[in-house]
Amino acid sequence: MKPTILAGLAACWLMFSPIAAAEAPADPNAPSTFTLDNGMQVVVVPDRRAPVVTHMVWYRVGAVDEAPGKSGIAHLFEHVMFKETENIGPEEFTSIVQRLGGQLNAFTSWDYTAYFERVHRDHLGRMMELEADRMVNLIINDDPEGPFISERDVVKEERRQRIENNPNALLQEQVLSTLWRGHPYEITVIGLMDEVAALTPEDGLEFYRQYYSPENAILVVAGDVTEEEVRALAERYYGPIQPTGLAINERPWRSVEPLTESHFLSHSDPKVRQPVWSRYYLGTSQRRNYEKALALEVGLQVLGGGLTSRLYQALVEEQKLAINVATFSWTTLHDEGPAVIFGTPVTGVTLEELEAAVMAEIERILEEGFTEPEVTRARNRLAASAIYQRDSQASMANMFGAGKVLGWTLEEIKAYPDDIRRVTPEAALAAVRAVFGPDRHFITAHLLPEEGGF
Repeated sequence: MKPTILAGLAACWLMFSPIAAAEAPADPNAPSTFTLDNGMQVVVVPDRRAPVVTHMVWYRVGAVDEAPGKSGIAHLFEHVMFKETENIGPEEFTSIVQRLGGQLNAFTSWDYTAYFERVHRDHLGRMMELEADRMVNLIINDDPEGPFISERDVVKEERRQRIENNPNALLQEQVLSTLWRGHPYEITVIGLMDEVAALTPEDGLEFYRQYYSPENAILVVAGDVTEEEVRALAERYYGPIQPTGLAINERPWRSVEPLTESHFLSHSDPKVRQPVWSRYYLGTSQRRNYEKALALEVGLQVLGGGLTSRLYQALVEEQKLAINVATFSWTTLHDEGPAVIFGTPVTGVTLEELEAAVMAEIERILEEGFTEPEVTRARNRLAASAIYQRDSQASMANMFGAGKVLGWTLEEIKAYPDDIRRVTPEAALAAVRAVFGPDRHFITAHLLPEEGGF
């Protein structure tokens, strides 16, 4: 399965407790949560528009948890989980779901690993049976054609295609490694080639025993179900699984240290058709500083969030120096992520000239400040986007699963649209000024069509 690295997208711990609705809602159609006796947390998100359910299992393990020298094992394990168990033959997991008319996949991030199936509501029990089976009965051996070693080769090829054969991805990997140097996020989720190649079945077994246990998992079911139906099925299929108790309660998250100096990185490749200039600053995260993160999201939306943004209008429409220019930030990781400015110049304009023009415009904008109408538009756009996501059952399952893994309550997860609408122009401006301030170090990156080009 191919991972989805969410830079956003984003990735919460619950103590063992008796089965109880810790956040029981008054509205029977509102999301609710309870915990099984073995420590597995369950989230139910009713959605009765069609007789369909999205069944997800989120594990509190990602690239951030990998031991030194074992990069890529969380992502590799995502692949291995689809192979074979003591009860299900090779590739049979996927074929069972597809024969039932369902869809399935999985993804790994720095903060979590998640697996999902989307099927008719009548097949929810079968999905739980399949997921519960591979939580405890996965086959991992040293057979060269077996699940672990064969998928290790698949991941190596995936790295070649997705990273090493992709100039933009290769440069971004280098930039993020510099931004997060010394932090557990430093190594890319897919892992380093030599470390992935050295992973052994013994590494896989140890990883499986430590992290793939019910007390380290969150079950999310969104769709045409009630809490009572999900509770009965979860108790039947997941309830008998005994926790291993090996998962580490304290995850290795920690605040990212600011850059102590500015850096310049460049990468050229014949596959690059247009040069790209970008500048990376250390931003923040909703988990580290919620109010500042939301203010930064609004501020960057005003600054470079689309065709009507200040930077696009100035650099593309008016000065005609760039084909595009934009800003964005990763605020949905647990720890601080990057805040980025990037653009592509028109023919005849160098990256240095574009950089000077962009930074001069940013300096002018931050001196002038934001207006109330443009901040209102930015807030409404972000709030509407979050609300529209709830129109998708899969998006709701992802939203609540990622939120719970990162430690948010259901009410906090649902509050985002209202919270973003409360960001003031003063707060948005202050957040952008703090991140892009003249005293802040940054990483400049040039993606070039050919050696010695732009």
